Amino acid sequence: MTLMEKILPNTTGPLVVAPVYDGLCTFEFAITAEIFGLARPEMGSSWYRFASAAIEPGPLRAQGGLTVTADGGPELLEQADLIVMPGWKAAHIPVPDALALRLRTAWERGARLASICSGAFVLAATGLLDGRRAATHWRYAEALQQRHPAIEVDAQVLYVDAQRISTSAGSAAGIDLMLHLVRSDFGVQAANSVARRLVMPPHRSGGQAQFIQRPVPADSQHRLAGVLERVRSDLSTPWSVERMAQAANMSPRTLIRRFTEATGQTPAQWLIAERVAEAQRLLEGSTLSVEHIAHAVGFASMQALRHHFQAQLQLAPRDYRRMFAAPSSAASVSR
Repeated sequence: MTLMEKILPNTTGPLVVAPVYDGLCTFEFAITAEIFGLARPEMGSSWYRFASAAIEPGPLRAQGGLTVTADGGPELLEQADLIVMPGWKAAHIPVPDALALRLRTAWERGARLASICSGAFVLAATGLLDGRRAATHWRYAEALQQRHPAIEVDAQVLYVDAQRISTSAGSAAGIDLMLHLVRSDFGVQAANSVARRLVMPPHRSGGQAQFIQRPVPADSQHRLAGVLERVRSDLSTPWSVERMAQAANMSPRTLIRRFTEATGQTPAQWLIAERVAEAQRLLEGSTLSVEHIAHAVGFASMQALRHHFQAQLQLAPRDYRRMFAAPSSAASVSR
C-alpha cells in the first residue's frame, strides 16, 4: 500500500496539501483541515482528499504547545491539486528557497496555491504574486508591500482569487476563502452545507476594512493637531477647507499642503473618514437611529452616510450594527 492509499483511503477528489512547519499557525492549519480533511460522506466519494506535509525536519511545534506529526514530507506537494499555506512563522522570517521553488513548480504544472493570513509572504517569495493583487492581514499589509513592491497589496478585502492563486486576510478570513474554493469546485449547495456545519454564513458581506483601527497623524505635536481635535469634537459642523484654514490661522492652500503632510489625506478625505469612524462608534454603542447618527456626525442625509460608509468599509451601516453592536444596544433597535 502506498503512502497516499494509506492516508487517503476513502475519497478520490482533488488532493489538498497543507505544508507544516515549526511554529505552525494552529488556527490557520485547523481551518484547512476542518474544511478539506473532515469526513463528509454526504458529499460522495469525489470529495477532497487532504494531507499535511512537513517541509522541514522535526520536531515540529505548533502554537499552543502542540507537537505535530505530518502525514508525509515535502514530496506530497508534488502530487497536490491545491496547496494551502496556513500562515507563516513571522513576517520577518525568510521563506526557504526550496519551499518557494516547490510551490512555484507545483503552480507551473497546474496546481492551485492558496494562503491564509501571513501565508501570503510564502506565496510572495515564489514571485508568482508579482504584478497581481493579493490580500493579507491588514497588520501585515504594509510590510508585505515594502518587501514585495511588485505586488498590489489590498488591505481592504477578505480574499483575492485569480489565475489559480488565492490569498486571504486575517485568520478567520481563511474560512471565507476556503468556502469560496469549495463553491468554485463543488457548487453553491456544497459550500452552503459546509458553512452550515461550521455554523457560519456561507458568504460574509464587506471586507476587513471595518476591523482596521482608525489612523492618527504621525506627529501629534503638529501645528494642525489643535484643529484636528476641534473638528473631531464638532463633526456636525459643515467644515470647509476655508473654515479649517481660518481655525488654523493659515491660507487654504497652506492648510491643504500641511494637512496632507500630517495625515496622508486631503482635508475632505480625512473629514469623511472621521465622520464614518464616529458613526461606527455610535452604531456600536448607542440606540440612535441611522438617520439620527448621520446628522450627528455631519452627513446631510442617511443616504450620504450609507454611501460613504459602504465606500470605506464595504458594509452598510445597519449590517455593521448587527455585526458589532453591544448586545444591549442591538436588542433595543430594529433599524
